Amino acid sequence: MNFGGWFSQVDAIEEKDPQTFPGLAGHLDSFLGPEDFDRVKAWGFNHIRLPVDWFHVFDEATLKPREDILRRLDKAIAGIRERGLTLLFDLHRCPGHDFHQGTKQVQAFFFDPEVRGQCKQVWSHLAERYGNDSGVVLEILNEPVAPENAIWNAVKDEIAAHIRHHAPKATLAIGSNRWSNPQEFRDLTPFDDDNVLYVVHYYSSIFFTHQMASWMPQVYQQRQTYPGDYQAVQDEHGHLPVEAGKWDAARMERQLEPVIRFREKHGVPVICNEFGVYVGGADRASQLRWLDDLLTLLGKSGIGWSYWNYKNLDFGLLSRGESLFADYPQYQNPERIDQGLVELLRLH
Repeated sequence: MNFGGWFSQVDAIEEKDPQTFPGLAGHLDSFLGPEDFDRVKAWGFNHIRLPVDWFHVFDEATLKPREDILRRLDKAIAGIRERGLTLLFDLHRCPGHDFHQGTKQVQAFFFDPEVRGQCKQVWSHLAERYGNDSGVVLEILNEPVAPENAIWNAVKDEIAAHIRHHAPKATLAIGSNRWSNPQEFRDLTPFDDDNVLYVVHYYSSIFFTHQMASWMPQVYQQRQTYPGDYQAVQDEHGHLPVEAGKWDAARMERQLEPVIRFREKHGVPVICNEFGVYVGGADRASQLRWLDDLLTLLGKSGIGWSYWNYKNLDFGLLSRGESLFADYPQYQNPERIDQGLVELLRLH
């Protein structure tokens, strides 16, 4: 289960309901807590992926650690680990790299060694602080968007080697290029280390999963069903993958083939640690069919998974304190939990 929107993408939470946003400290103290850890554990899930944006925990100008925020992060991680849940610590945004901005422009992280040095400084502190717990996995970067796969291969080795120096025994998690797209596993090279988990994200086709989302280009502002046949059009910036044509369970399986081949060739574990369907887009039946087909395929392929997202951020199992989805039928219960989606996940 992903705990996005807590220590990451707080700006997206604030933007939706700015008048009720309690400030960063108030948000961190109230958004999630022990009740949520217990709920996830009771549902039967065994790990939490915790995305963290670097600028919340480090001063942007000096890179000095913000101990007031880090103490809150310490408490969150300790609470999750006390429940016997493995933690995937995900550096969601790092100096010079923002996965969303990568849809529009090349990120400085990939061509400026000084910027990567700032990322290394951030990771030095985080790896030493959290990398000694065998139940904590360190994910080096969320959804890299390098201009070429060869560039990401070189950069991910550089960053992973740096983290390994500061956390000799920690399991590292490394994704493929272009938002951890499964197709990019064709070019991904393994890091020379025997304690690495490889990461794929699955939102295909984004014509379906991200339809009607406000942050998506105009070509995605149209209703689509699943299974479906999506017209081949290009987005305004030309960076997002074009995933047109007929989409069904068979197409999903074909798209995951590079991931399976990579795993078998190198004898390494793989996890799909993000997937989901934007709440405000697809019809309910199509949403559940897509999720069921993907979860069935991941189970058949022996690939573990982490759902995006536990609370809010447009994909939430819970929707609380956000006006955008206040009237959606799946949340009309005292706990505002999408029970149908929870049960589907638990079945798999």
